[in-house]
Amino acid sequence: MSWTWRYEPAESTAAEPGVFTSQSDAESWLGEAWRELANAGVVGVFLVHDGTDVYGPMPLSE
Repeated sequence: MSWTWRYEPAESTAAEPGVFTSQSDAESWLGEAWRELANAGVVGVFLVHDGTDVYGPMPLSE
């Protein structure tokens, strides 16, 4: 099972987040990376599990 993030808008300049083995790992990564993503033009994210959106869009703002 894989967890990843899908960015909104998809054409942002942020690097792809990679694949995580658990929801907790994916959410922890986002907690550390959200400011960098926002600075790269990402306005929101969707958590994706095995190709299915779990939740989102979640806005990346302070």
